[in-house]
Parts: sequence; C-alpha cells; structure tokens
Amino acid sequence: MSGFDNVVSHYLRVWNIVDEAERRKAIDEVFAENVRYVDPLADVEGRDALNALIGAVHQQFPGLVFTAGGPADGHHDQGPFTWHLGPADPDGGEPLVVGFDVAELDAAGRIRRVVGFLDRVPA
Repeated sequence: MSGFDNVVSHYLRVWNIVDEAERRKAIDEVFAENVRYVDPLADVEGRDALNALIGAVHQQFPGLVFTAGGPADGHHDQGPFTWHLGPADPDGGEPLVVGFDVAELDAAGRIRRVVGFLDRVPA
C-alpha cells in the first residue's frame, strides 16, 4: 500500500461516516483547517462546509458507500485516485457514481485541497 493509498483510505472513511458529529471529528483528523473541495457540483472551503457537503451527499444517496476504484498514485504532496459510490455489498450491482479526484496534502500530511471530476453520474 502506498502512502497515497493510506490517504485515500482515510478520505473514503470520512465520506462514509453518516453521523454528523462523528464525521466532523474525523474531518479534523484527515483534512486541513482551510480545506478546499471543488468538483463540478460543489465548491466549499473549510471543515464545517465539507462536513455539510458530505451530509448532503448522504441525504441524496442514502445507503450507498464510497470505495476505492483502484490503487492511488502520488508524488510529492499530491495524488490522483478513482472512487466509486454504490451499494455496500459488492455483489449489489454497479456503482451509481464514479469519480476521479486529486488530493493535495499540507506539510502535516492532512488533505488541504481536493479537485474532483465526475466520470459517471445518474441520468
């Protein structure tokens, strides 16, 4: 497992936490205070805003989970990775959403910026 595979594992764990207070605590551990998250549908800055965004995703896609779409790559302080949003049971069908993100780390190893792309979304 590469260093960025570990980062992605923590990142996806946060995105899978449904409980708002538990998720906010995990965000503090994984993300920089002034984290910025940008994708085609969102542009938020700060831990509270990220927590609210993740909560909105859980409301839109209840019961679905984020999983890694493959190994992460990375160099210096940035790394791209693919993720899936789909049924918790791997035999439950194809992921509903597939995305590709690039995470950038700060000097402490926390995620300071994520630029996301959506490769597959529901019609």
